[in-house]
Amino acid sequence: MKPTLVILAAGMGSRYGGLKQLDEIGPNGEAIIDYSLYDAIRAGFGKVVFIIRRDFEEAFRSRFESKLAGKIDVEYVFQELNDLPEGYSVPPGRQKPWGTAHAILSARKVVKTPFAAINADDFYGLEAYETVVGFLTSAASENNWAMVGYRMDKTLSENGTVSRGLCITDKNQNLKSIEELTKIGIDQQGIYYSNNGERKVLQCDETVSMNFWGFHPEIFSYLEKGFVGFLDKEGNEPKSEFYIPMHVGDLINSGKINVKVLTCNASWFGVTYREDKPVVVEKIKQLINSGKYPATLWV
Repeated sequence: MKPTLVILAAGMGSRYGGLKQLDEIGPNGEAIIDYSLYDAIRAGFGKVVFIIRRDFEEAFRSRFESKLAGKIDVEYVFQELNDLPEGYSVPPGRQKPWGTAHAILSARKVVKTPFAAINADDFYGLEAYETVVGFLTSAASENNWAMVGYRMDKTLSENGTVSRGLCITDKNQNLKSIEELTKIGIDQQGIYYSNNGERKVLQCDETVSMNFWGFHPEIFSYLEKGFVGFLDKEGNEPKSEFYIPMHVGDLINSGKINVKVLTCNASWFGVTYREDKPVVVEKIKQLINSGKYPATLWV
């Protein structure tokens, strides 16, 4: 059975503004998500699950249903605040979604195969999809998962600082922990991040997580238990979020799972800031000119 692709598309992108998941960057109005789907189909995924908000449904269906018909199975899942364990309720004043781990948990009823989870607004590259499909079809198990790692210097924005998860691995490329670095930037002196206001230098070739994960459906059992613990501890904080990297890190530390860091030569880029869009448009144009993508994706 072919693996499933889960696309996290319920967020708005506060730094970018608007529904950047569908912002047009290709020559015929394609969004980054179109290229993700095109690569996923080529790599061998058999189903895609869009995790969205209910008010995004019409926009997503009108954009993708005809394009994807006959190419890949499609499901839509809604990340909703009231999707909570029995006995829990949304606290007063809570408007922010519960985070990426809760988003993935939202797909528990429709994902039955090993699956990859990605952000809707990140371009990961065909090789990344091929690499993770190879893992999902041959090595994924209840306690053996994966993450696609990228070089730090290939994940930055020239238009502002970013946050990245620095991957700490053992000699066998098993993930030991993810250290969240904030305010990572690049200037004439190199790549740096801010640690309590102090400038710290990076080496450029560090491996970072861009939230491209390979999971077994057993993760849903772990997420259900983890979400209860999160709600008990932080559920009343109006902006708290249940994040995938943090929960996976907890599972690694407890010895319950192993996560293999997969590496490949794929290029990553995204639109963290609106000023990033012209750069992304140009990179897509270069990929088309080099023959890696057709000028018109969907025929």
